[in-house]
Amino acid sequence: MILPIIAYGDPVLRKVGTEIDKDYPKLETLIANMKETMYNASGVGLAAPQIGLAIRLFIIDASPFAEDEDLSDEDRATLKTFNRVFINAQIVKEEGEEWSFNEGCLSIPDVREDVSRQPKITIEYQDEDFNTHTEVLEGLAARVFQHEYDHIEGILFTDKLSTLRKRLLKKRLENISKGKVNADYRMRFPNLKKGK
Repeated sequence: MILPIIAYGDPVLRKVGTEIDKDYPKLETLIANMKETMYNASGVGLAAPQIGLAIRLFIIDASPFAEDEDLSDEDRATLKTFNRVFINAQIVKEEGEEWSFNEGCLSIPDVREDVSRQPKITIEYQDEDFNTHTEVLEGLAARVFQHEYDHIEGILFTDKLSTLRKRLLKKRLENISKGKVNADYRMRFPNLKKGK
């Protein structure tokens, strides 16, 4: 089932997600619905807060990036198979000199900005069978993970912009929260005026 994606301005996007365990109700269905929702919106990641649930769960399928000719062969090979469910994820370590990359977000349609992040991270998480994994991610895989991880920490990529950029985007972000945006997928807007 395709779920509506929560737009910028909704308080759920600012909540730190709570951990879940294998008894979480209908988890398998939730993950399937999240995947369907993400693919329908042509996203490479989707976090539970983006569908209204403040829990530590997100999914990533970065395979569309594997087509990018500008990336190294190694990066492209990693991204081709980077398709996973992350439950109760933690970033254990971030390393390296920050680098900029243009990011967007399904909750903030039509806004793309350069965001600086560290290129190498060590992570711990559980998969959908609640097996625990420790992994090192680098490059674009690390970045996609960091973006989705921020969602379960109540952080949006626009929070990482300079004060000036934030000021310049303020009106556009307000308009998104009011539903004044064209997204080609279902959305739920927190400040949409009823009956207009």
